[in-house]
Amino acid sequence: MTSSSTSHVFSALAPYGWDEAWADEFAPYEPDGLLPGRVVRVDRGQCDLVTPEGMMRADTAFVTPPDPMRVLCTGDWAVVEPAGNPRYVRTYLPRRTAFVRSTSSKRSEGQILAANVDHSIVAVSLAVELDLGRIERFLALAWESGAQPVVVLTKADLVPDAVTLSHLVQDVETAAPGVPVLTVSALDGEGLDVLVAIVSGGTSVLLGQSGAGKSTLANALIGEDVMAVQAARDADGKGRHTTTTRNLLALPGGGVLIDTPGLRGVGLWDAETGVGQVFAEIEALAAQCRFHDCAHESEPGCAVLAAIDSGELPERRLESYRKLIRENQRIVAKTDARLRAEIRKDWKKRGAEGKAAMEAKRGVWG
Repeated sequence: MTSSSTSHVFSALAPYGWDEAWADEFAPYEPDGLLPGRVVRVDRGQCDLVTPEGMMRADTAFVTPPDPMRVLCTGDWAVVEPAGNPRYVRTYLPRRTAFVRSTSSKRSEGQILAANVDHSIVAVSLAVELDLGRIERFLALAWESGAQPVVVLTKADLVPDAVTLSHLVQDVETAAPGVPVLTVSALDGEGLDVLVAIVSGGTSVLLGQSGAGKSTLANALIGEDVMAVQAARDADGKGRHTTTTRNLLALPGGGVLIDTPGLRGVGLWDAETGVGQVFAEIEALAAQCRFHDCAHESEPGCAVLAAIDSGELPERRLESYRKLIRENQRIVAKTDARLRAEIRKDWKKRGAEGKAAMEAKRGVWG
């Protein structure tokens, strides 16, 4: 690639997160005349990408393996053909981070929601009662992805009392140690400047339930109404899925935003590290227990139970920790069982092939 073409690639793709490291990853594909492009949207076996030649539509047939963890997703840096009808994505560059949840199927598969994300923004509406357990669940997945979580309490204008708002923030901060907690009102712009400063440095994915105000927040960050907005139900603050696909958008102040559909289910997917970070204080206390395999139930010398008795640790936190640990252990066990079944199936296949080969040889020898 000539210096002028390299400069063109950087000027075209830098607003979408292209850097020297991505250029190095792409270098082996340059001699074949292929183009780099960031995936903006994926739907029905095709995707939209922003490339040095502008926005393109490409077929993903070459990158649709049976493993849903390896399918092309929004945020990927893809290698795409410069021409063709249809045009094809050949592969994608190794991901730096990936936000993954478990599917609702019984096959114990992971579903990748977004790739190459620097910040995971968990949007939580203040229009309804806080669900701290759900926030902890989102944060476990966010930490596991490799991105820095940020909790954004939306619709702050609906809590005009400063003392009440402060208590709500404190509750969330207790459930989110080490995570910035911001209050934002997209209606009057309160708190948006802090969030803009955070998202301007890299790629951010916007997560949350339907009705959390994600699309309104996305419009406020972008500075125009590019995402449709629907009213939430008064009864529970939930709305229909305004966003139906994951969309990647360049922000005017720098940075990239991936908006996602409202997530009704956020099952863990091998998120032991993420759970540990969400409940860092419990794991620190556990290290002080008398027994290294303490279950924190009734064992003597349990530092976790002592912290609950003293009021240092809320009992709700321990119950939430236990719940997520159990869930994660179940999904890992199911996954391991699936892998073992696949291995056994492969062994049987190879054994049958070997047996057939031996019988064929005996037939020849006989």
